[in-house]
Amino acid sequence: MIDLHTHSLLSDGVLLPSELARRAEEKGYIAMAITDHVDESNFDSVIASVSRFCNATNVSMKIKVIPGCEITHVPPQYIKTFARECRKLGAKIIVVHGETPVEPVKKGTNLAALESDIDILAHPGILTEQEAHLAAMKKIAIEITTRAGHSLGNGNVAKLWEKHRFPAVLNTDAHTPDNLITKEFAEMVLLCAGIPEKDISTIFSTSASIARRFFPEL
Repeated sequence: MIDLHTHSLLSDGVLLPSELARRAEEKGYIAMAITDHVDESNFDSVIASVSRFCNATNVSMKIKVIPGCEITHVPPQYIKTFARECRKLGAKIIVVHGETPVEPVKKGTNLAALESDIDILAHPGILTEQEAHLAAMKKIAIEITTRAGHSLGNGNVAKLWEKHRFPAVLNTDAHTPDNLITKEFAEMVLLCAGIPEKDISTIFSTSASIARRFFPEL
């Protein structure tokens, strides 16, 4: 299992990064990204803290942990510049909190994110044909999520994936220990979203290819 979207208590999760990684390892994860929520108020301290943790953990644990961040509720016109700043500070996986039916994310966020240097657009249930096409062209991963509420948009993402074949990943957006999942549960979520059984391995392969940018041995 590889999960590229999780949160620690450095934002609104409940676990220290070390406990989050250890619990994920115990679940059978081989790699994960810690992508705490950031905006202009905290991005420098959060990315620095996560990066320090990952540097220490990757020599002491079997699980490989990638430092990242989730750009959250940043006005669309600032996302491109902000993503660049996060990358310079050491965020290896940049996620943007997409437009979802359960939070008031500003309209235009999905498009602005896909026009920026990011890796994953998170749970963008309100995804359009234009945005799906752009994600495919730029090879930016679109997330199918196991998180309650945000998962209401999974069906739309799966439908657009069938048509446009952008990179797609399955992530948990974990905030608490019970949000971490097994690979079997991930497969069930993908089936329920409308991903054909024959294509499930493709979704998992996308996550693996992203993780291998940083850990080729995976």
